Amino acid sequence: MTNKIFDIFIIGGGVNGAGIARDAAGRGHCVYLAEMNDLASGTSSAATKLIHGGLRYLEHYEFSLVREALIEREILWDMAPFIIKPMRFILPHHKGLRPKWFLRLGLFIYDYIGGRKKLPQTKTLNLKTDIAGKPLRQNFSTGFEYSDCFVDDSRLVILNAKGASDRGASINVRTKVIKATRKNNIWEVEVKNQLNNKKQIIKAKSLINAAGPWSDFVTSNIDNMGQVHNVRLVKGSHIVVNKLYDHDKCYIFQNADNRIIFAIPYQEDFTLIGTTDVDYDGNPSDVAISSDELNYLCEASSHYFRKTVTRANVVWAYSGVRPLFDDGADEAQEATRDYVLKLETDGGAPLLNIFGGKLTTYRHLAEEVLEKIEGIIGEKKPKWTAASTLPGGDFAIGTFDALVKQLRKEYSFISHTQIKRMVRLYGTLTKELLGDAQTYSDLGEDFGANLSAREVEYLIKNEWAITAEDILWRRTKLGLIIKERDRRALEKYIKMRNG
Repeated sequence: MTNKIFDIFIIGGGVNGAGIARDAAGRGHCVYLAEMNDLASGTSSAATKLIHGGLRYLEHYEFSLVREALIEREILWDMAPFIIKPMRFILPHHKGLRPKWFLRLGLFIYDYIGGRKKLPQTKTLNLKTDIAGKPLRQNFSTGFEYSDCFVDDSRLVILNAKGASDRGASINVRTKVIKATRKNNIWEVEVKNQLNNKKQIIKAKSLINAAGPWSDFVTSNIDNMGQVHNVRLVKGSHIVVNKLYDHDKCYIFQNADNRIIFAIPYQEDFTLIGTTDVDYDGNPSDVAISSDELNYLCEASSHYFRKTVTRANVVWAYSGVRPLFDDGADEAQEATRDYVLKLETDGGAPLLNIFGGKLTTYRHLAEEVLEKIEGIIGEKKPKWTAASTLPGGDFAIGTFDALVKQLRKEYSFISHTQIKRMVRLYGTLTKELLGDAQTYSDLGEDFGANLSAREVEYLIKNEWAITAEDILWRRTKLGLIIKERDRRALEKYIKMRNG
């Protein structure tokens, strides 16, 4: 047992946990974060990868949630203009579903409820003449084009964790919380290193449960609280296919069952399609796309696209479990996407449980969390994250291409494609990664897909990567294109490196 007492112990290395760690560390708090697997290995890497208000939530009268998310949308874009980028979304009018006037009204509210400043407003399209209509079936003649943003979800988490670490937070991956007990107004948290099975006790003044789908499980192991049920698990699945069209716009499609799906340009050569909303009863670690979900996504997208999407077209599929607060809604798609914070003191050290939440609202959620516990563990500190940038994001919106051009000039031996890929991942930290390299061979072994040993080393030393999967899927997404022999070579390299 260490004698050090942290101000805040955070359970969970998803977007909420990492965001709270960064905010708290930036306020001068001593922070310990424990993630039982890899950062962003759960819900936070299985999203539709959008920073958005949630147009469909307006139908469920969640106006405050939509407003908060739309305000956050431009704040986050400022914070990370390399992993977040604006995109235009095409909503075709489907005869027999929501009428045109209803869609126009919803988009008018969406345009103005959140104080949009930089993103362009909605416009009406003639799908018979506009390029956005080309990939669609001929029966769609009218569409609406509006703005939202795309985000690399797992990198959003990792960069928040890095920002927290840079400010002194202790970020611990593969570290599982076994139990937590209040003693003398201090939390004693038993953790186990998943790699060597060593256990230790960490002390903290406060405990935050940001375990997402595992929140109820974690709560049942805290201070003998017993079985609890606060979370409704809803599975969302996505498929990735070779790109279905050449332009850079996204689609949002309505379906007869009142659900919607997105089709989004993804990783240059692919189209991402999703999501589903299905109640889930099982271990979140075992979540996987079902045959019914595969069929649903293929059929729903084929109803709109000229090209029929079949299961044979799917190059990758992924699923995640959303830990929605259980508000008793009849259908999964009707359950609230807003977050709920429950503070319990029980006459002693505070415990704050987080239920629900979205990628888009993580920063504001972190501020609310600290607002609730700072007064208990010490003095309240000023808010700061809204005017900050994530690591690598210290360049102006609209200058991404200029940064690529500058680095291409400095490292002329690296292709434009590779530099662009790296800037999209690391922003201005690309220069730190490439360092003093003068030739391509200075980057070390090439594992294919423009992944070098130097980049691998950077990810291991600076971003808590341990396995090839961590690198290929949660840090780079190169798992989509890397060849099997190169993947095995990477695994061998990591194994030899670690002895």
